[in-house]
Amino acid sequence: MDLTLWHYLAVAALGIVASIINILAGGGSNLILPLLMAFGLPPDIANGSNRVGIFFQSLAGIRGFRKAGALPTHDLRGILLPMVAGGLAGSVLASVLPNEILKPALLACILGVATLTFLKPQLLLPPKNAQEKKVAETRGASALLFAVGIYGGFVQASTAFLLLPVLAGLLHYNLLRANALKLVCTLAFTVVALAVFIARGQIWWDVGLVLAAGNAAGSMIGVKIALKLSPDVLRKILFAMTVVAVAAAFLK
Repeated sequence: MDLTLWHYLAVAALGIVASIINILAGGGSNLILPLLMAFGLPPDIANGSNRVGIFFQSLAGIRGFRKAGALPTHDLRGILLPMVAGGLAGSVLASVLPNEILKPALLACILGVATLTFLKPQLLLPPKNAQEKKVAETRGASALLFAVGIYGGFVQASTAFLLLPVLAGLLHYNLLRANALKLVCTLAFTVVALAVFIARGQIWWDVGLVLAAGNAAGSMIGVKIALKLSPDVLRKILFAMTVVAVAAAFLK
C-alpha cells in the first residue's frame, strides 16, 4: 500500500493534536489508530507504528515537566516495575493475536475504558488535602499498575483514563503531577512494547517517524498549556475527553 504526501501530512497534523490531548488528559490515540487503519494499515501495524510516536511524545513531555519542576521522582521504582511487567505481557498478546481478532479487541478496550471514566469521573480526582502515597504503602496499587500496564502494552489508546485514577485517586498525586508521572509510565511500557513490535516486524517506520515528529511537537505545546492551567480546568478537560472518547468509540 502506497501513502501520498497528503496522507503523511494528515498523520503529522493529527499527531500534533493527539499529543496535546494526551498531555492534558488522554485519549489522543483514539484519533490516531482509526486514522491509520482508515489509510489501510493493518491493525497490528497501526498499533505498532503508533508506539514510535508515543515514545517521542513521552520523552518530550517528560523533559518539559521535569524542567518546570512538576515531575515527582521519589517513587518511580515502585510505580514503574509493575507497569513494565504488565506492558510486556500486553504487548506480546497484541503482537500475536490475528488481525481479525485484534481490531475488534482494540476498539472494545477503548470503548470500555472511556465508558468507565465517563460514568465514574470521580475516579480521576485525588481526595482534598491528601498526602501523596507510595505504591508499597498502598494496598492494591501494584496490582492495579500491573493491570494498567497490560492494557497499555496491548492497545495504549485511553491508557491515561485508567492510569490517572491510580495516580490521582489512589496514590493522591494532584492532576498536574499525575499527568507528568503518566508520561513516565507511558514511556516505560512503550519501550517494552516497541521492542516486541520491532522484533515481530510490526512497525511501518515511515508512518511511525512522521507521527513521532508530530507527537513530539504537540507534546512540547501540551506541556506549556498544562503548566498554565488550574486543576479545575484540567478536571474539565479530562471529563470532556472522556465524553469524546466514548462518542468516538461508539461511532467506530
